[in-house]
Amino acid sequence: MSLFDQFKIKDQVIIITGGAGLIGRKHAEAVLEGDGIPVLLDIFEEPLAKVKREYEERYPGHTVETYVADITKRSSLEEIRDDLLKKYGHIDGLINNAANNPKVEGGSKNLGAMRFHNLPLDIWEDDMRVGLTGAFLCCQVFGYEMEKQKKGVIINISSDYGVISPNQNIYKKEGVPEEEQTVKPVSYSVVKHGIMGLTKYLATYWAKCGVRVNTLCPASLSNGQNEEFVKKIGELIPMGRMSRPDEYPATVLYMLSEASSYMTGATVILDGGRTIW
Repeated sequence: MSLFDQFKIKDQVIIITGGAGLIGRKHAEAVLEGDGIPVLLDIFEEPLAKVKREYEERYPGHTVETYVADITKRSSLEEIRDDLLKKYGHIDGLINNAANNPKVEGGSKNLGAMRFHNLPLDIWEDDMRVGLTGAFLCCQVFGYEMEKQKKGVIINISSDYGVISPNQNIYKKEGVPEEEQTVKPVSYSVVKHGIMGLTKYLATYWAKCGVRVNTLCPASLSNGQNEEFVKKIGELIPMGRMSRPDEYPATVLYMLSEASSYMTGATVILDGGRTIW
């Protein structure tokens, strides 16, 4: 196999949770560029249908599978598993990408709602269900199929906030009292740290079964944030800027492919150097 061919994942069935979101779409691009078959799971039907149309137009001749799914319900995942096995006979990869990510960088309408002492229990529990329980169930349902196949790859998506704590100063708004300042909620950090723990556990658990499990930590993704926030976060990054969405797919393809065949239990950080400063 040539060096270039090691990056191909031709006809491999790769499940991506949170597939209709910005990063989920970029994961799908990585799979399509590698000649694989992305299977996008999302709870939102319309955005999912839009993504399917977009990628089938951009990648003619390629298959894009989509399922409206609640990843916190095992029965929903089992139905998808059974359908995929009926269609293709195998499941080759899983990207646990789904997570709640409140956009607090522009200041929310209820500025103090996310502060630690105010965070409602229902928000905490929902964040845990989606970000951790969802990943756990997907690994149980889809990862077990890979175990039986003696081959597969799982990428758990964390964040720089799985490595460092949020710098709450970048979310502050001038003229707002401290007790009303918005913050990145504790639940987001706990989920992103927890997903890394899941990676390490499963990497050793499945190491001799041919199933590799790694963590990818994207960070500081540029997505229309206001100028003040962009300036603040840029000052915390050695490269001096936020990341572009197109800077992720090549790494995802590497992690899915045979090019990374000896890598498991690893954490790959794409953060412009932020976590080393």
